[in-house]
Amino acid sequence: MNDMSQPRAEFQHMKDGTAEDWKIIADSFGDFRHGLADRIMDHLRLLQGDFGGFQIDRFQHCLQTATLAHRDGKDDEYVVCALLHDIGDTLGTYNHADVAAVLLEPFVSEANHWMVKHHAIFQGYYFFHYLGMDRNLRDNYKDHPHFKQTVEFVSKYDAPAFQPEGEILPLEYFEPMLRKVFSEPRKSLYKAAMEEQEKSQ
Repeated sequence: MNDMSQPRAEFQHMKDGTAEDWKIIADSFGDFRHGLADRIMDHLRLLQGDFGGFQIDRFQHCLQTATLAHRDGKDDEYVVCALLHDIGDTLGTYNHADVAAVLLEPFVSEANHWMVKHHAIFQGYYFFHYLGMDRNLRDNYKDHPHFKQTVEFVSKYDAPAFQPEGEILPLEYFEPMLRKVFSEPRKSLYKAAMEEQEKSQ
């Protein structure tokens, strides 16, 4: 977190903010954003020990999903998506895929973002019918350009990643990939402002 001894804006309502105030805030944001990868990894670790009835805990499942994708030759961005696909389980109890997708959206391709956002629907093919739901709900997207990629992600990496004896690479193995993916957003409301700030430093 930010050091309380650092400069802070004077205003107590945004309408009263000055250019100097927002320079202080922008500088603080510049420092804070560099810790994003660390905060992502800290949050992912919150899944440790949460089995949710599965053979391995949710943290191990994320690692094993990423391991399977990596061993199959997927690129770093895809592997990071596999690693973080269930990071939303702690706070997004009813929409975990949406939480993961929101975190990844500024940093990944539209195809990978869509895959993560919709993976919960696609994995339902394996169990929705046991819950009184339509296992073929994913078919609503069968004409979507990212349908096949998402089916592949779920069938080859997500669905089989519950093996206690299967390979599970440690988080440290994936850390360089994660840091690379989260080093710079591809798209963001603040991207232009961030670039201007970096030029002025």
